[in-house]
Amino acid sequence: MKKLALEELGRISIDQFKESEKIPICILLDNVRSLHNVGSAFRTADAFRVEKIFLTGITGTPPHREIQKTALGATESVNWEYFENPALAVEKLKTEGYTIVVVEQTTDSLPLQTFFAEKNKKYCLVFGNEVHGVSEEAIALADLALEIPQHGTKHSLNISVCLGIVVWELFRKMQL
Repeated sequence: MKKLALEELGRISIDQFKESEKIPICILLDNVRSLHNVGSAFRTADAFRVEKIFLTGITGTPPHREIQKTALGATESVNWEYFENPALAVEKLKTEGYTIVVVEQTTDSLPLQTFFAEKNKKYCLVFGNEVHGVSEEAIALADLALEIPQHGTKHSLNISVCLGIVVWELFRKMQL
């Protein structure tokens, strides 16, 4: 076994990425304050060919040095749009046929592993602020809520970790 060199990975170019088929998932960041978490969302979206990222409220937008530090150029490949009001972004996505999925602990949230992602359905995954979570306005507009079951002493994961787990799980379920 040997570690592969960058040239051996066979990655596509930014132009090829933009033209490639995407999974029918978009990500909405609801008032995410950490620019590193924003950059990580871009990098994860690039890795799994997510359609688009919606940045809302206080969420930072590219170009920004701190976002680039973790995005490693993914802000150039992944489409994104900014909305001042998260609820307006959610309403727009609903009119475009997206199922709005908040990733939050609610009275009705489903454990991630039990959720059946339909291959031909469009999903928007909403991730919230690091302290306050997904806004009440976005929760009120959601079609469903998912949570990652946790069994330790903490009640949540860092948003970048949570986003990676949820996007991978939906990608896996929709691609296999």
